[in-house]
Amino acid sequence: MNFKLTTTLAVAIGLYGCQQESDQATVAQQAESAPAPAAVELVSGIDKSGFDESVRVQDDLFGYVNGGWVAATEMPADKARWGTFDALGEKSQEDVRTLVEEVSAANNVEPGTPTQKIRDFYNSYMDDETATAKGIEAIRGDLDMIAAIDSMDGVFNAFASVGIYGATVPVGFFIDSDMKDPETIAIYIVQDGLTLPDRDYYLKDDEQYVTGRQLFMDYAANTFELAGFENGADRAERLMALETRLAKVMWTKEENRDWSKRYNPMSVDELNGMAPDINWTRIFEAAQMPVDSRFLVSQVSYFEAASDIIADTPLDTWKDYLAFQTISNFAPVLGEQFEALSFNFFTKGLRGVDQQEPRWQRAVDSINGNMGELLGQLYVEKHFQAESKRRMDTMIQNLIKAYEVSIKDLEWMSEETRQQALDKLHKFTPKIGYPDKWIDYSKLEVVEGDLVANIKNGATFAYDREIDKLDKPVDKTEWGMTPQTVNAYYNPLWNEIVFPASILQPPFFNVHADEAVNYGGIGAVIGHEIGHGFDDSGRRFDGDGVLRDWWTEEDTAKFEERKNKLAAQYEGYEVVDGLTINGEFTSGENIGDLGGLSIAYLAYKMSLNGEEAPVIDGWTGDQRFFLGWAQVWRSKARDAELKRRLTIDPHSPPRFRANGAAVNVPEFYAAFDVKEGDGMYLSPEERVKIW
Repeated sequence: MNFKLTTTLAVAIGLYGCQQESDQATVAQQAESAPAPAAVELVSGIDKSGFDESVRVQDDLFGYVNGGWVAATEMPADKARWGTFDALGEKSQEDVRTLVEEVSAANNVEPGTPTQKIRDFYNSYMDDETATAKGIEAIRGDLDMIAAIDSMDGVFNAFASVGIYGATVPVGFFIDSDMKDPETIAIYIVQDGLTLPDRDYYLKDDEQYVTGRQLFMDYAANTFELAGFENGADRAERLMALETRLAKVMWTKEENRDWSKRYNPMSVDELNGMAPDINWTRIFEAAQMPVDSRFLVSQVSYFEAASDIIADTPLDTWKDYLAFQTISNFAPVLGEQFEALSFNFFTKGLRGVDQQEPRWQRAVDSINGNMGELLGQLYVEKHFQAESKRRMDTMIQNLIKAYEVSIKDLEWMSEETRQQALDKLHKFTPKIGYPDKWIDYSKLEVVEGDLVANIKNGATFAYDREIDKLDKPVDKTEWGMTPQTVNAYYNPLWNEIVFPASILQPPFFNVHADEAVNYGGIGAVIGHEIGHGFDDSGRRFDGDGVLRDWWTEEDTAKFEERKNKLAAQYEGYEVVDGLTINGEFTSGENIGDLGGLSIAYLAYKMSLNGEEAPVIDGWTGDQRFFLGWAQVWRSKARDAELKRRLTIDPHSPPRFRANGAAVNVPEFYAAFDVKEGDGMYLSPEERVKIW
């Protein structure tokens, strides 16, 4: 049972304080009371050093703005892709590393304090020598438990016990607000169980999938052999056969985008009727879930078929499967040999990366994953500027006003649907920078010198927090990302848009830059996240986060027509080796990009209050807006990674995010005098406008 955290997985706290409300309020009080900065001369915010002026902007916006950088930048040996997001992410890691290493050197710390937890977790992760010496013995108890299984009830118990630690099993769960009653908590039951990234890897014969299957067979065989199991190749072959059977009955990624089909409330009795060969009661009891909880099944047909697969798979094969998934889950912390096997399969084999990331980066990532808000409060105190929050508040309000203007002007939408859309828009809740309330980590035990125990304790702590939400009011103060995360998200169940502190940096947001580049950067990101509330998936939820059909039948048809037209555009983009973008799978993100860019432009123009934008560095305000948009997507990736992401990532590759949205925005044509015959030209009737 791979128990996944909710869409709002919050995790963090302060270094020297404990988790008291007075300590938690300190950062917020400082931010609100900080004086406004003195006026400075604004800059364009455009990084011209990455331009390729041999490319005409009218032919390739991405290539013009980023081509020089792409040509001159050597891909880091330990990265599958490298660009704006990655560089900021690494900067955030470096900032956090500095904080962590200060703590890791502390002596005579009080047990149970944030300092002790961060110090001992980091130091245990950095002690590769001890991890290697322990090797497989660090999880011997788990493997002995699996080896002792003598019935299918034992298998179902193990689905829960190894799943709590994050191991992959065929029955997945996560806890979140009920899609039709967001003020109550429900348990979602979802398909799971594959080692390779997607079902396509098991079922298709493209070169990357055939290669992936062979990599998996080698990885499984070598993992068994290294862990002391005999006949590793035979065991690997049985695992491949089992996972292929599961893959065949799984929903596709396109089918999984339709939440209305994934809402199937069931009691335990109804679960037993749907999938009688799965002992649901045994699983729930082992997972500490009350059997009278509210269960929502995401893929009914999968579980109907998986029930038969589970029943007719030999017990020994299930024991091999559970042992392998457990070892694979912990492999990165079992010492050099297991780390190497895991890296060679997941990172080098599937992503084309030749070099492992430094151990300190993996340690920081692990702390972020296990106690991210402990570091988050430290990070905010050190790196977050109050002015960023003030400016973001203003920009968000301007974006919402711009969406309101656009929705009111939509020629294709009826008044009935329009009023519902406006109601949803006005109920958006923004979260900026950091949580108002930090997670209490007092129950998390961190043991000096025991890395695997710390990983397990972190997983158990997170799991227990999720279970504790059952039968309690929904806490909408929670965050699904830490402040030090370079990203943003929209949560349809709470109708909220969330922007962690770490993304509020150039090129997304520059406090010293003219507003044009900020609206083209973070403004379009804000617009993108709001746009998710109105994409092909998010539009199914209303302003209160309830999954319901608030569209007229005619408006739904008009929306689908525009969505399909945009999907067809993206399907025409060749990415690598003849492979193109899956327009249906990426529809939500492409709609978000198009709406985000269009509405950010409108908000930018509104922010000028009728005044003419200044010309800076020879660029008009409109030009800086679109150049700012393009430089956000400055990025390159290895071919293997591009191919992998085309299969599993709902986002289009960065080049096509930059160009694909811009070619549909009339103001881009006016800004750069784009004409018929130019590479970026689409005739007016070919352009798509949704929002």
